[in-house]
Amino acid sequence: MLNFILRRSIFMIINIMLISILAFTVIQLPPGDFLSSQLESLRAQYGNNVEDRIEYLRELYGLNLPMHQQYLKWIKGIIFRGDFGQSFKENRSVKEIVVERLPLTMIITLFSLLLTWVIAIPIGVFSAVKKYTVFDYIFTFIAFIGRSIPSFLLALILMFFLYENFGMSIGGLFSPEFKNASWSLAKIMDLFKHMILPVIIIGAAGTAGMVRVLRSMVLDELGKQYVQTARSKGLAERVVIWKHIFRIAILPIISTIGWLLPRLVSGAMIISIVLNLPTTGAIMYQSLLNQDMFVAGAFVLLLSTLTIIGTLISDILLGLVDPRIRYE
Repeated sequence: MLNFILRRSIFMIINIMLISILAFTVIQLPPGDFLSSQLESLRAQYGNNVEDRIEYLRELYGLNLPMHQQYLKWIKGIIFRGDFGQSFKENRSVKEIVVERLPLTMIITLFSLLLTWVIAIPIGVFSAVKKYTVFDYIFTFIAFIGRSIPSFLLALILMFFLYENFGMSIGGLFSPEFKNASWSLAKIMDLFKHMILPVIIIGAAGTAGMVRVLRSMVLDELGKQYVQTARSKGLAERVVIWKHIFRIAILPIISTIGWLLPRLVSGAMIISIVLNLPTTGAIMYQSLLNQDMFVAGAFVLLLSTLTIIGTLISDILLGLVDPRIRYE
């Protein structure tokens, strides 16, 4: 196990460095840069001196350097100072933007994942155990509907329904009176009230998908010899299902834990935009549109790193849950 973790850690560091180079290169592929895209607004602000101003800003941010020198300057700042650079659009450090948006993103994603697991695991298992019953048909149908409806469309439908029938204006995570207020019990309660809809929407597709996967895995395990052996020994049915079958059926879900860490940071980008949520997904999308390269690069690097780390955690957990998996 220790040798496996050490080898994977070395490869992980190499992969992260390669990904950082690739991400920095891809982000700079569009022609021009942030200053070029903001030329008209800068011309209105600085008039005939706009070219001098642009040249000064390019030198200030290092945009006049060759790409490899820009990358080295950027990656050195991250490694040695934890400095991800400066946001051109927001005119503040990238680290400050990440720290500001990250907690709310993680709260929404965690609650969505908890909702998904709490609902999907019992339904998936019992749909398989009670296959071809009314219970199975109902939840199989609901799962298909949940998988087929895009999350952003579900968000728009629920927003329209709540506004038309209850006069509720859904959007953001805080009411206007709490948006800029200091933290208090009332603001926390307002946050949780506004979180209900995003959590349901984000969790819906994940719940439907997990129900289908878990049902298929449990059905596959039910017909195996070890299940018949366990029943012949007189074990209670719940013990057979939850101690033996479920332990194997849960493996595909454990293998996807590698995607959990990046999801905690990225959130659901399209849902965040539709519902006007102050999460990292929305700011990442805006940074890509505005060619705000240091913000976009920081998020791409962060998500890639978390994906690699999450994959390592998934592999370790798979070995702990299923002794048949070996690392040597």
